Amino acid sequence: MTILLHLLILSGIIPLTWVNGGRSESFTTQLPVSIINIFISIIGIGFTLFISKNVLKKYRRGITVICWLFVVLWSVGFVQQLLGTPFEKMICSLILLLGVISNLRMAIEK
Repeated sequence: MTILLHLLILSGIIPLTWVNGGRSESFTTQLPVSIINIFISIIGIGFTLFISKNVLKKYRRGITVICWLFVVLWSVGFVQQLLGTPFEKMICSLILLLGVISNLRMAIEK
């Protein structure tokens, strides 16, 4: 969902004033933000696919620590979205809340 959101921003379907707290003044300022977020999302997909397989016990503790770190980071992002534009409050915060729940589930499950 995050990748789709940033692709919609880059294609101009979602106005720049709706995202990034309304601080993106032009496409050139938003472009690096969206590209970095797409790249981070792809890494997150890879991490999720990696831990969804049967992981050796020696990696389990490290993976759990990383999942808890993601819970904290996504929670901070959720709060930031609630302080943003109306679009961020309604749409982006929902996406981040789903991310918090997903990461929390991965951190808690054995």
